[in-house]
Amino acid sequence: MLLVAAVVGTASVASASALPAGAASALPGDTAPTSSPRHSGTAGPGPIGSGETMSPLPATPQSDPATPPPASASGTAPDASAPAAPPAVPLAGDLAATLPGPLHTDGGRIVTADGSTYVIKGISWFGMETTNCAPHGLWSISLDAGLAQIASLGFNTIRLPFSNECLAQSVTTSINAFENPTLVDLTPLELMDAIVQAAKSYGLNVILDRHRPDSAAQSDLWYTERFPEEAWIADWQMLAERYRGEPSVIGVDLHNEPHGAACWGCGDSSVDWRAAAERAGDAVLAVNPELLVIVEGVERQGSGGTTWWGGGLADAGGDLVSLAVPDRVVYSPHDYPASIYAQTWFSDPAYPANLPGVWDANWGYLAREGIAPVLVGEFGSKLQTTSDRQWFENIVSYLGSTGISFSYWSFNPNSGDTGGIVQDDWVTPQAEKVAALGPLLGAGTTVAPHAAAPSAGGSSSPTPTSSPTPTRSPAPDAQPGTPGTATPSGAAPARPATPGARIGGTARDGAPGPVTAPGSPAPTPTPTTPGSASADDLSAAWSLQSTWDEGYVAELKVTNTGGSSGWTASWSDPGATAVVNSWGMRCELAAGVITCTGADWGTYIAPGQTITVGAQVQSTSTPASPEVTLTAK
Repeated sequence: MLLVAAVVGTASVASASALPAGAASALPGDTAPTSSPRHSGTAGPGPIGSGETMSPLPATPQSDPATPPPASASGTAPDASAPAAPPAVPLAGDLAATLPGPLHTDGGRIVTADGSTYVIKGISWFGMETTNCAPHGLWSISLDAGLAQIASLGFNTIRLPFSNECLAQSVTTSINAFENPTLVDLTPLELMDAIVQAAKSYGLNVILDRHRPDSAAQSDLWYTERFPEEAWIADWQMLAERYRGEPSVIGVDLHNEPHGAACWGCGDSSVDWRAAAERAGDAVLAVNPELLVIVEGVERQGSGGTTWWGGGLADAGGDLVSLAVPDRVVYSPHDYPASIYAQTWFSDPAYPANLPGVWDANWGYLAREGIAPVLVGEFGSKLQTTSDRQWFENIVSYLGSTGISFSYWSFNPNSGDTGGIVQDDWVTPQAEKVAALGPLLGAGTTVAPHAAAPSAGGSSSPTPTSSPTPTRSPAPDAQPGTPGTATPSGAAPARPATPGARIGGTARDGAPGPVTAPGSPAPTPTPTTPGSASADDLSAAWSLQSTWDEGYVAELKVTNTGGSSGWTASWSDPGATAVVNSWGMRCELAAGVITCTGADWGTYIAPGQTITVGAQVQSTSTPASPEVTLTAK
């Protein structure tokens, strides 16, 4: 899936989008492809669902004697004769001992070293493939809080998208130093190390997903002019070496959603994805032979029909990926509902009863016939239509009855056309989605974060609120699929400012708006040039960090060169309808003007210091470089 908008340089924006592919049916006999399905849009406010009813999901997965039984929440297949498990109790401490260790394949199954069936129950947490080079949401929550939430919901694996570009960067732009003080100064590669280690401590596996070559957009092929095949393979070998012997890293998703010219076994080395997967897979396993090699499908099938980007594996059974190290290949289609793109099977009169046949013909046969394991690498929906709910109910039932592994898209609520498993506060679960996934995930067990949320100078811990909802996109020529720093007590981060610098922080409790001591005179505003302001010994620079259809995130860098300390800043935004979230300041909106006053750790600025504060604004338009009015207090 291709996702969303991302942070760029000061007062600039880079939007990334990509979607699922093709339009024609994946069933044999379908031929003419149609226009590309777009997997884009922004998540709407409010709870998931439109009020339409749907038939209840089965309480337990359907059984299929020809396939392995569905796994328990831990991933291993349950013993049908075993007594019912006792009620779940909260888990705390290091859970690394619960990891399965190196996995391999056996026919249509993924298995542990002792041959036990293991079902990967994953979820994508995206952001490291964008210009932020860090998982989104770390501007609102801690890494510990996010991982504990994921583990509590019953997932056992993180699918971690990244870009080759981010691997070479020296800074990230999406981490709140207040929530994640140990992460903010790490390079993206060091941050990946930290995520891997933290995931391990929560009993979570990690699948590394090369989601994009550069951080701006998804590519149809595994290489681009800027990132040739040699660089793609070299980076995979580097990561394989880096995590050799690391039990939490179980697999590598070689390239996200091949589409367009990508073919399966066509013999043209410039576009033959199957052959490229063999070259990269052998290179990875030569360095680290214990990894699973995850190979997605293509958009255009040999029959002439098309399906989702990365979703076509109808030809794989007769032309398998063959690697020097056996029993390592897992095939990974992506699948989405009609809200993402109106594939032909959604208009079939037999819908939704035809869906199992579509999946069987396209990729399910690999697991059902014991040819190779399948991991459905992405699936998700906002569940806002009857059709989407029918699709969701059926794919959950299909995955449960076949024992096929999966990775849900996504943890992030800012996935434009699917939303996420949590609401915009990055904390509250989407109840309808959690219930819909229940047959696959079980009831879950509460897992406590290892580290408590920090507090600002003895004040209460920050309270995360809403997050941006940038757009993402997938299709046969597209597919489905920000932060800054703030330091308590006004202490500025040691890290130098860079283009697209972090916009960090979380909203604090309390009434929004300027705070003036009773009886104090009203300060005189000082308007200045667009995007910047100065007043007495204070100056401020406004910069746009992220934008999407329904709003934006902006930051202010406020510097004190003398004796002033308190401050208020305002800018005009006629399209603004609400200030959703702010950090280091409290904001109010009146008559198209946003007015923010330093608060909490941003209340006072010591002489010679610069602080970075920010706000998330719901708006029908995004100001590029508004005039800022700054008032010293």
